[in-house]
Amino acid sequence: MHHSYYFLRQLSPALHERICGFTIVSCFSQSKDELILELNDTHQSFFIRANLSASFSVLSFPEKFKRAKKNSIDLFEEIIFKKVINVKSFLNERSFGVELESGLSLIFKMHGNFANVLMAKENKVTAIFKNQLPADINTDLRQLARPIDFGYDHFLKNLTQLKSIYFTFNSGMWAYLETQGFSRATPAQKWELLQAMWSRLEKPNYYITQLKGQLTFSLLPLGEVEQTIDDPIEAINSFAQKVIYDRQLFTEKSALLYRLHIKIKNAEAYLKKNRTKQDELMANRHFQRWADLIMAHLHTLTRGMERIVLNDFYNQEPVEIKLKKELNPQQNATIFYRKAKNQQVEINKLTESVKKKEAEREAAQAAHQAIEACADLKTLRTTATHWGLDTKQTEKKEPLPYREFEFNGYIIRVGKNAQANDQLTLKHSYKDDLWLHAKDVAGSHVLVKYQAGKFFPKEVIEYAASLAAFYSKRKNETLCPVAFTAKKFVRKRKGDPAGAVVVEREEVILVEPKAEHR
Repeated sequence: MHHSYYFLRQLSPALHERICGFTIVSCFSQSKDELILELNDTHQSFFIRANLSASFSVLSFPEKFKRAKKNSIDLFEEIIFKKVINVKSFLNERSFGVELESGLSLIFKMHGNFANVLMAKENKVTAIFKNQLPADINTDLRQLARPIDFGYDHFLKNLTQLKSIYFTFNSGMWAYLETQGFSRATPAQKWELLQAMWSRLEKPNYYITQLKGQLTFSLLPLGEVEQTIDDPIEAINSFAQKVIYDRQLFTEKSALLYRLHIKIKNAEAYLKKNRTKQDELMANRHFQRWADLIMAHLHTLTRGMERIVLNDFYNQEPVEIKLKKELNPQQNATIFYRKAKNQQVEINKLTESVKKKEAEREAAQAAHQAIEACADLKTLRTTATHWGLDTKQTEKKEPLPYREFEFNGYIIRVGKNAQANDQLTLKHSYKDDLWLHAKDVAGSHVLVKYQAGKFFPKEVIEYAASLAAFYSKRKNETLCPVAFTAKKFVRKRKGDPAGAVVVEREEVILVEPKAEHR
């Protein structure tokens, strides 16, 4: 019910009271489904966090929010430094708007899996957050409000299609009515039940409940109530926090259980394969017997025999043995003794590895059982550590050998040192990239990434050259000559020191050394 019109109708005035007069100071995203707004009144900040994932969308209003230094992008720049003048809900619609100065507004369209945030000017949508919902750009804000006839006569005429005419009632509300015996009631009783529910929705409490094994936000006491709150902002914050926590627990727990499941499965496959091999070796230990039989009958055997038949000591049955005719009987026996020894070594190693793998499987099974029993994140992570499992398992990535800048839509990369220069020029380049370097002095290699079908604009070359000059021994000079050419005319000779290259067909430009943003 956290998306329902009845909740947003209560949330809007609560937000209006909190942020009217505040100014939007930042609007950014650091993941594809999350939009963050920071508002400030010169004394304090107020944050709006819109998680708009297709699988689950929810609003929350955290007291603090630390913006990431990387992978963060500013959005809706037109609303920055605009003051909030009103927050309003739309009649019978799962949306509300934050109205700003200059005719601007942000529309929070909380349509479940199709939730989005729209920016509008004078009732016309000009930008949307989730571009994968392109139809939202054509939203007519004047059509958002939709009337419903809540009259008794209309109710009686539509007794068989109440869910259609009362489209603002969600499944939870109809489920609540069913707990009151709605479907078995007479029309008059149904009307009374509806009136009673409407009355509760006018001034609701907010319930966080467990319903059919799932955490649910409700304006009605439905399911197993865990928490009752009377403030809409506090309530949605509590719900969002619990859901995010539960999802994090589920994600980490599922990942650990899957890893252990694969480990157990692989161990069982290994054991099956190697036990079979072990059994085959144990059942086929004939080399020792063959060698013993040959040595016992040396006096009857001669060089040149290709096969012999001798009686087995143990079962008195004839045994056929193939020999190498170029060897004498004793040499043939020596070969069989060596094979028997190697076979025993293999059996011993298999026995050891099977025992080791059995222990690994048993440990994984015990860890799986322990992880499955964990009911909270702290216990889960402590248990994972105990069993030698890393819940984060992030690969350590090697740092890039270059600094990266952007100018007029072009990516510019600057080598960090001599070794990094080689990596940048030889491994992170394309033959048509533009290569630059301060003339006749030590410095960074600079690459401007090629864009298909485009020439490098003069201002881009000058900007990249100023970076090449700044990241060189000439950084403190007034003007610096910088050589530039296509990367395909840059080569490295075998044995040259790090960063040293041979340049052909170069041009030279004079620029002032400058770092980015200077």
